[in-house]
Amino acid sequence: MAFDFNQYSTPLLFAFVQAWIYAGLFWWRGWRNERLSDWLLGCLLVALAFEIWEYMLGFAGIEILWNELEFFPRNFGLLLPALAWFYLRSQFDYGFRFRRKDLWHATPFLLIAGYHLLVFAQGPDFVANWKETIHERYGIEFVELGLKFVLNVVYFVKAYRLYQRYRQWAPNEFSNVEEVSFRWFRNFLLAFMAAYIISWGMLLFDLWLDLDFWHDWWDELFNAALIYYLCIAGYAQTQPRKLHFSPAKTNAPPIAPTPKTDKLADEDLEKWRTSLEKIMTEERLYLEPDLTLSDLARRLDTNPSVLSAVVNRIFEKNFNDFVNEYRVEAVKRLLNDPAVSHLSLLGIGLECGFNSKSTFNRAFRKATGMAPGEWTNQAIDSKT
Repeated sequence: MAFDFNQYSTPLLFAFVQAWIYAGLFWWRGWRNERLSDWLLGCLLVALAFEIWEYMLGFAGIEILWNELEFFPRNFGLLLPALAWFYLRSQFDYGFRFRRKDLWHATPFLLIAGYHLLVFAQGPDFVANWKETIHERYGIEFVELGLKFVLNVVYFVKAYRLYQRYRQWAPNEFSNVEEVSFRWFRNFLLAFMAAYIISWGMLLFDLWLDLDFWHDWWDELFNAALIYYLCIAGYAQTQPRKLHFSPAKTNAPPIAPTPKTDKLADEDLEKWRTSLEKIMTEERLYLEPDLTLSDLARRLDTNPSVLSAVVNRIFEKNFNDFVNEYRVEAVKRLLNDPAVSHLSLLGIGLECGFNSKSTFNRAFRKATGMAPGEWTNQAIDSKT
């Protein structure tokens, strides 16, 4: 039973091996850093590897899955959507842990796997008869496909909503949001959405045109590419913070008052406004690139929700914009200071608390309507 290395089987084999190698790396990093998210991403990669192994073996001329192991559960497709959902949850909330009630998410997979195992255990002759007289005759295989489709849609919507709530929450908590990985989370969702569209599109074409085994290779090749992307981009994704976000933390736009703060009197808000402006001006906390709402609340000896209410309701900004406006004003002052004339625009931005060029440019344009270079040239022209 030799493996036939050809143009169809070899790319899938490389992706299959890649998934297992990186799964081991993620599990090692998850154990070392106590990160459940890395454990789950490793499991996700293994599940994706088993999505392509049927075709990998088939294209290589190994037919054990269709002979000795016919009807044996072959993949974790019904578990994949839930794994992706829990991966995002554990990324957003470092403290997330599985509870007993979370086991119900595995119910569809366990039911279908149990059904297949029960039939498989009866022997090859029973399996062949069952497939012909029951499984295919009564459309059970299409029921399984329909269940998989529903799970894909439901969990993708849940993950997208979670991501949107996270995007609302993060700018109210961090003065630099680039480090908390909007791009990776967005691309993670886009990658899975593309995989779903291509997979189900190919299935519809298959049912319509009755394609042969070899035409399904394109679908599997995309899954192989997905494995490579998740391996490389997921492992390169830095984990600078231990985020503590859960879906219950935000269900409304950032500026809307929360139940804990909407009863604060105007004079209380004004008092905190004065204290906030004073500490930002005198201690120049905005120069700290990693300043968070919780850090500032501790400095003022108050609750983060109170401080958030002050920023949202009095200044009508989120925390990120509030701090960045102080940084932009500091940049303007330094641009007029001959003592820092040796620094580049980016160097000045970094001196004033920004942590990257993209964040600096985006915040400066949002505050002034111009890029830093444009503002500098306009300031020079106004002096001449």
